[in-house]
This record gives sequence, C-alpha cells and structure tokens, in this order.
Amino acid sequence: MQINFSGLRALVTGAGKGIGRDTVKALLDSGAKVVAVSRTKEDLVSLSRECPGLEPVCVDLGDWEATEHALGNIGPIDLLVNNAAVLLIEPFLEISKEAFDRSINVNLRSVIQVSQMVAKGMIARGVPGSIVNVSSMASQSTFSNLASYSSTKSAMDMLTKVMAQELGPHKIRVNTVNPTVVLTTMGKKVSSDPEFANALKKRTPLKKFAEVEDVVYSILFLLSDKSAMTNGSGILVDGGYQAS
Repeated sequence: MQINFSGLRALVTGAGKGIGRDTVKALLDSGAKVVAVSRTKEDLVSLSRECPGLEPVCVDLGDWEATEHALGNIGPIDLLVNNAAVLLIEPFLEISKEAFDRSINVNLRSVIQVSQMVAKGMIARGVPGSIVNVSSMASQSTFSNLASYSSTKSAMDMLTKVMAQELGPHKIRVNTVNPTVVLTTMGKKVSSDPEFANALKKRTPLKKFAEVEDVVYSILFLLSDKSAMTNGSGILVDGGYQAS
C-alpha cells in the first residue's frame, strides 16, 4: 500500500523525540512538507540536520499565549498529528495541582488550540484534511499512578469523537491511535518497573511492547486517503491487550 503526501503540508507536535520524530521523517519520506513543533530546541536542531527542508517551531504547547504567537500564522496545513504529551507519574492520593494542570494543558488543551487553528484554516480554504490525535491504551485501561495521564487521554478520545462530528461536514477527519507502551524515552518511564512490565507483557497476546514504527504506520494510514471512511475512530496498537 503506497501512501503519497506530495503537495500536502503537515504539522506534527511533540516532534523532537520518539513517535513524533519518526512521524516527521515518515511524512517527509512520503512527500509532505512538514512543520515540526517541539519545546526542546536541541531536538529541533538535530532533527533539522537530519531532515533538510523541515520547518522547525520551538514552543511550549502548555503555554496558550506562546502557542498562539508561534503557530497563529503558521499558514496552510493539510495534515495534523497531535502527539505532544507529558507523562507525570504520581499515586492518586499525591497528585499535585501543578502536575495535573501541566498534564491537562499539554495533553489536552493544546490539542484543542492547535486543532482549532488548523481546522479553521482548512475550512477557510475549502479543502479536506485529516487530524490524528495520539492517545493511549491507558485511556481505556486502568494503571496505577497514571491517573492524570490516563484522564487526559480518555478526554482526548471523546474530544476526537466530538471533533469528528463537527468537522466531518467540512471533510475533515479526526481519529486516534491508542498504543500500548512504546519503547521511547517516555515509554521507558513506565516500563522500567520490571514487575509492571512483565505483567503487561504477560497479558498481551503478542507478548511484547510496541516499536515506534508500529505507531507511525497507523498514523500514516489514518492521515491518508486509504482511511477515507474512518472518522471519529481509533486504532488500538496494543498487541491485543484489550482482547485478553
């Protein structure tokens, strides 16, 4: 199945590391022009070296005003991947206001803000578009110490459905990918506990965690016309965890 994004411009948040970084590379390889958004300048510098022609934007998406300033005039976007997230591990009884606010602002509020900017541009231009929100299987399954993260991802799943309903008439599709633990810097935060990691793999029929490319391929599929009738839905990239 050949996917070609030639002539299209994509925006990827959380582009400096992991899933976002590899998504940027895959989009470029598929012919798209890409705006890469990250709060870490060093990551954008190294990514730009690897990917000449990239459009880097350095901003903390948890800051509404800074995001408006950085992306308010970003220009036409056809494809959006809302991937930026923070994972702050705290037991429920110890959740702090600061940690919860940070989780909400980055994992959920930025999705609303960036998607509004992009979707308004699509509607004004009268063009179709596709938005993929990177969620998690933690939106549907409970895991200790991840209350803030899981709550934001559950909210993202419902936000995706509402966006799909309201933006669908404008030919803008909105979907999620919901991975299990992915072997990135963020994923290693939760998989570094041997007891937790072993229990998770034991329940997963495929007996392993996801590789970054497993998620990236699902993102590309949902962005592309190959999923033209998929809207308000999600792809579980969980090795069968939910089925067991």
